[in-house]
Amino acid sequence: MLQPRWSKRNKAAALILSAMLMTAPISHASAGETPITSGTSYVVFYLDNKEAFLNGQQVTLDSPAVARKGRTYVPAKFLGDAFGMKVEWQEKTRTVLMVTPTHEILLDTVNKQAWVNGLAYPFDDVAMLLNGRLMIKLTWLSDYMGATYTYNQELRRVDVIHVNKPEGNYNPDLNNSAPIAKFTLGKQTYRIGEPVKYINLSYDPDAEGVKLEWSGKEDVFFKAGTYPVTLVATDKMGHKSKPFTRDIVVTNEVYLSEAEYPIYTKPAGSYIATNWSTLYNNYFNLPDVPKKVTEDKSRTLLMSDSPETFRELGILYQDSINGKGRLYADHLNGTDKTVSFAIMATNKSDKPVTIRTTNKGEVYPSIYAHLIGSEAMVDYLMDDSVEETMTIPAGSTFVYKQFPDFYPGSGVNLMYDVETDGEVQFTFAAADKVSNAILDMPKLPFTGHIRGTFQIAGFDWGLDLTANAFKKPMKLVIGDGKTDAFQKGFDPQRGTEAVLSGNYGTVYKIHSDKPRKMAIMILAKGGPFKGPFKINGEMVKVPASGVLTAFDGMIMLHKTTGKEASLDIEFSPPAGSAFPINLIFYPLDDRAQ
Repeated sequence: MLQPRWSKRNKAAALILSAMLMTAPISHASAGETPITSGTSYVVFYLDNKEAFLNGQQVTLDSPAVARKGRTYVPAKFLGDAFGMKVEWQEKTRTVLMVTPTHEILLDTVNKQAWVNGLAYPFDDVAMLLNGRLMIKLTWLSDYMGATYTYNQELRRVDVIHVNKPEGNYNPDLNNSAPIAKFTLGKQTYRIGEPVKYINLSYDPDAEGVKLEWSGKEDVFFKAGTYPVTLVATDKMGHKSKPFTRDIVVTNEVYLSEAEYPIYTKPAGSYIATNWSTLYNNYFNLPDVPKKVTEDKSRTLLMSDSPETFRELGILYQDSINGKGRLYADHLNGTDKTVSFAIMATNKSDKPVTIRTTNKGEVYPSIYAHLIGSEAMVDYLMDDSVEETMTIPAGSTFVYKQFPDFYPGSGVNLMYDVETDGEVQFTFAAADKVSNAILDMPKLPFTGHIRGTFQIAGFDWGLDLTANAFKKPMKLVIGDGKTDAFQKGFDPQRGTEAVLSGNYGTVYKIHSDKPRKMAIMILAKGGPFKGPFKINGEMVKVPASGVLTAFDGMIMLHKTTGKEASLDIEFSPPAGSAFPINLIFYPLDDRAQ
């Protein structure tokens, strides 16, 4: 081993360090207390705090853990004693010797040099002196002392765990110790449907880290019995531990049924897999949640959706608004060329009329019908307090909205809330070029989709979901035309009554005071669904990607804690989605996670 060279100018510092290493107590425990030499040592440090914990007992350090220049240092002598490793001052050579199961470390604090198994390293890469105390860099715990650690930046806390290597586990030919697989359970026995808590106690004596392979492990069991679970640990060298097996005993007592389990345990946004039998037996025929319905007829809705796919250019829909209104369009370019899509506003009166836009939901043209419908409603429900005004002179026509190029096969969806101080005629049209000449184009024929003018803005549904009123699972149906009736209006282009199937273009506001603890799930009963909900002010996309169908099961939309002052859900039927949909309200008790 290389021998350190000494400088006379640092002998005083070395003598102080010697005295402190030899005499400093590691805690306020009783005199003569011996260091831990077997089992597991668990140490908790707090940066810049002398108070620490060793195996659950509070101790007082001579020098606290510290952070310097982005590195964290912990007291070497204290850890050596805690882990049963030699850390001693050598008076003859004036060095600090640390002996771990795999390394011999020699630290020359005077010449700022360190040796690890005979190899030289800069002292600052390994340790530092703080008030005469030797502090070792935290990352060396795993590299050389065989300990693992975690650092919580918010708490400024370091947790260190060291497990002594068992005898007979080291293979000198491989210079490697096999890992040890071990785990325990949170309790002695479990009930049917009760989540099993596994506590991993595996480790690697060489501190290489381990990969775990389980067999028989389940989060929950739905039949009484004894279930063997086996764990094998593999270190980074590919060496495997001996299999460790423990039996899980499941009693015949039911904690949660198989149907209840995902509802109680899965978070919002999760899929709940089902099959048709489960849906029919448990969810399709649930009783309806009683609701108090108030229709909001404060706006005139112009619905332009037929022809939904236009194959020739012309006027898609045209009617007038005087006061509060809503413009809604959903169209697909079925031609073989790129066209323009616009909404024209015409003032046919003898005085100027101002249009004020107060909210919008719009999306650029896209080939994905479900996407444009969902994203337009996201934009609308965000309610970003749009404030746009346009004043149209008497007898004039202005372009209210013009969209980017409308390519073949792409679609557009939009919804605008407007207020006018006089009568304005709005014309939805597809043309080669946007100009006032649009008004002279032919009106395209009705093709069976939704088109018309309706005196409706939305629905306020009042529910009683308090603990006293809501005790069993119930459903709330949206868009079935029965329990949620479709609105009727008039189509001036046909001169006939119109039906607002699906109630597209309206906004549902669902409210309950003091809701109990419950799960709210969405079941896409009518077909593919993709759309947003605004729940207590937070936007929730359903699903996060793709579309939802009943074949996929249900999605956990939201969970209440029972402590909220109210539950408020806002929803507007997204274009491209099929209806009806069912919201399943499922009461929960204290078993819910």
